[in-house]
Amino acid sequence: MTSLRLFMLVAYHRSFSEAGRVANVSQPALSRTIRMLEEQLDARLFDRDSRNVRLTAAGEALLPIVERLTADFDHAFSELSQSLSGARGRVVVGALPSVAAGDLPAVIASFRLSHPLVDVVLRDQLSGTLYQQMQERQIDLAVTTPPEEGAFHFDPLMQDAMVLVVKAGSELDTGTPARWAIFADHPFIAMAPRSSVRELTDAAVSKAGVTVRGLYDCTQLATVGALIEAGLGITALPRSTLGILHQGRIAARPLSHPSVERTIGLAYPLGRTLPPAADAFRRHYLAEMRGDQRAHQPPQSA
Repeated sequence: MTSLRLFMLVAYHRSFSEAGRVANVSQPALSRTIRMLEEQLDARLFDRDSRNVRLTAAGEALLPIVERLTADFDHAFSELSQSLSGARGRVVVGALPSVAAGDLPAVIASFRLSHPLVDVVLRDQLSGTLYQQMQERQIDLAVTTPPEEGAFHFDPLMQDAMVLVVKAGSELDTGTPARWAIFADHPFIAMAPRSSVRELTDAAVSKAGVTVRGLYDCTQLATVGALIEAGLGITALPRSTLGILHQGRIAARPLSHPSVERTIGLAYPLGRTLPPAADAFRRHYLAEMRGDQRAHQPPQSA
C-alpha cells in the first residue's frame, strides 16, 4: 500500500522531489519504490526529464484505481480503529428483570449518546441464567447478584433491601416495619425457585424460624404485583423492584428480624478480554452508577 500511496503523490505533484518532501522520503528511496512498482506491473508509469514528470498511459489508467483502493483502505482502517477503541461495535448486556426495568435503560441511553455507532442488546434473565449465558458467550456482561461459583469478576454497586409488599389500602398497609413472621399468618406469593429473590426469602424465613407455604411460584414481577393487587396474598421483594409494579396499587413496609438485602453489581468473565464495545459500556456503566451513588450521599460535615 505504501508504494501505491507514493505513486499517487508523484502523480499529484508531478514532481519526485516534492512528493518525497510531502511523504518525508528521500528522493533516491522514492525513485527506487516507483521503479519496483513499474517492474511489478511491467509497465512504465512516468515519463520524466530534468524538468517535467508526466503520467504515461499506464499511469493514467492506474491512478483512479489507486485512488479508489486508498479510499477503501482508509475507510476500512478507520472502521477498524473505531471498533478497537470501542466507538463502533456491539455489546450484549444481561440484567436481572428488576434492573432491566429500573436504572439500566437510562444508562444505555446516555451510553448511546457518547457511542452512537455501538449497538446495545439487552437481555433480562434470572441470575443463574445470566452467568450461564456469560460462560456460553451469549452475553458479554451482566448486572446481577454475585456469582455463587465460577471464574467471574464482580464489581458491587449497591445494596438492595428486602421489603414487605402488600395491597395499597389494605389492613396491612400501615407503613410501619414488619417482621418476617408476618408471612406465617398470610398467603405468601412466591417468586420462581431459581430466582435470586426466592433464594433470599427462603433464607430469611428459615433464619426467622417461620414456616411459609409459597403460592404461585411467579417468574414475572408483574404477575406478583397483579396477584397482590387482587388481594390474593403478600410477598417480600427487593426495594428496587417496586418501580416495576403499579404505583398506588401496592404499598411497601420495611422488613426486619432479620434485615435482608441483596448486592447488585456488574459481572463479567475472568480470563477473557471483553470486546472493545463491551469494555466501553462496562466503564460507562460503572462511572454512571458510582457517580449516581455519590450524588445521593449526604454532604460531609466540616
